[in-house]
Amino acid sequence: MSSGSVAYTAPRVEDANSLSRAHTDEDVTPNEIAVGVIIGRSSEYFDFFVFGIACVLVFPFTLFPFLSRLDGTLMSFAIFALAFIARPVGTAIGMAVQRRWGRGTKLSIAMLTLGVCTVGMAFLPNYAAVGSTAIVVLIVLRIGQGLALGGSWDGLPSLLAMGVPKDKRGWYSMIGQLGAPLGFIIAAALFAYLYSSLPVSEFLDWGWRYPFFVAFAINVVALFARLRLVVGQSYADALQARELEPVSVTEVMSAEGGNVLLGAFAALASLALFHLVTVFPLSWISMYSEQSMVDVLNVQMVGAVFAAGAIVISGTLADKVGRRNLLGTMAVLIGVFSLAAPFLLGAGSTGNNIFILVGFILLGLSYGQSSGTVTNNFSSHFRYTGAALSNDLAWLIGAAFAPLVALGLSAKFGLMAVSLYLLSGAVCTLLALRINRVLEQREA
Repeated sequence: MSSGSVAYTAPRVEDANSLSRAHTDEDVTPNEIAVGVIIGRSSEYFDFFVFGIACVLVFPFTLFPFLSRLDGTLMSFAIFALAFIARPVGTAIGMAVQRRWGRGTKLSIAMLTLGVCTVGMAFLPNYAAVGSTAIVVLIVLRIGQGLALGGSWDGLPSLLAMGVPKDKRGWYSMIGQLGAPLGFIIAAALFAYLYSSLPVSEFLDWGWRYPFFVAFAINVVALFARLRLVVGQSYADALQARELEPVSVTEVMSAEGGNVLLGAFAALASLALFHLVTVFPLSWISMYSEQSMVDVLNVQMVGAVFAAGAIVISGTLADKVGRRNLLGTMAVLIGVFSLAAPFLLGAGSTGNNIFILVGFILLGLSYGQSSGTVTNNFSSHFRYTGAALSNDLAWLIGAAFAPLVALGLSAKFGLMAVSLYLLSGAVCTLLALRINRVLEQREA
C-alpha cells in the first residue's frame, strides 16, 4: 500500500486462523478478547466521564470560586482538554516502552499511572485551603491521565476485528465501543445519587470524591483482566501473525501520515457529538435552564442505554451496508441534527430531553463503527501504532475542546455555535470518506 492510501488490506488466510491454531492449551478466542475490550474501555471511559461531570458540578465551586459560574466552568473544561492533548505523547512513550520492555510492562505502567492520577484527584484540596496550588495539582493529574490513556493502547480492538470472518467485522468492531455508554451510566449514576442524597455543602466537601475512589477500584479490575490476555503467548502470537507490533511514531508519520490524518478526520462527526450530548448539556442546562441536574443525569443515563442499543445495531448494519456507507449516512444525519440543536436546547426541559435522547441514539449508530476507520487504513506493519495515533488525533481534534468551545461560543453568540461545531465535524467526516474512496479507486 502506498503512503497516503487508505485502502483496506485483507489479512492473509493463514492469519485468519491463527487464533485457533496457536497454543491450543491457552487459546485466546474472540469472545475472550471482546470481554477484555469491554472491561478495559469501560474503565477508561468511566474515569473520563467522572472528570467531565465534576467539571460542571464540582470544580467551578471548589477550584474557581473567584470566577463567575460560566468562567469557572470554562476553566474546568480547559483542564478537561489537557488529557487529550497529552494522549498522543502517551502513545509515543508507550510504544517505546513496549519495544524495550514488553506489552505487559507498558500496560501495567499505564494503568497504574491512570489509577494513581484518578485517585489523587479524590484527595485534591480546594482553593480555599491551598489556593492556586490545587489548580496546578489538578492540571498535573489530568495530564497524567492523558499520558496513561495513550500508553494503555493494547491492540485488542484491531486484533478482535481482524480475527473474525469478514462478514462479522462490523459486529465485532462495535463491541469495544460499548465501553462508552457503560462507563457513562456508572459515572452518571454515582453522581446523581450523591448529588441528590447530600446537602450541597457536603457534596462539595467530600461527596464528589467517592466516584474517583470507585474509578481506582475499577482500574485495578480492568488491569488484571487485560493483563490476563496480553501477557499470554497465544495473544502475542496472534498479534505477531498480523504484524500488530509497535513501531516508532516518527516512522508511522513519515510512511503513512496521510492515513493517520484521514483516519482521524473520518471519525470527527461521531466524536464531535460525543461530548456535546454527555458533558456539554450538563453545563448549559445548569446555567440557562431550570431543569435539575439530577433530572438531566437521569435522562442522560436513559440516553446511554439507547446509545448502547444503537451501537449493537450499528454492528449489524455495518456488516450489511459497509462501515463507510454507514459512517457517511450518520454524518449526514448528525449534520441535520445539528440544525435542530439550537431550537431543542432553547425549548425548555422537553427540548433538552429530546436533544439528549436523539443525540445519544445518533452517537451510538455512528460511534459504534468509528473504530473501523482507524484499523483498516494502514498496511499491516504500521497498523498497530497507526490505529492508536489516528484514534488519539480524532479525540484531540473532534472531542477535546467540544465542551469548552460549545459552551464559550454559545454563551457569547447563542446556541447556533453548537450547530456550527457539529456541522463542521459532519463535513470533515464526509470529506475524509470521499478522499478515502478516491484513493481506493486510484489503487484499483
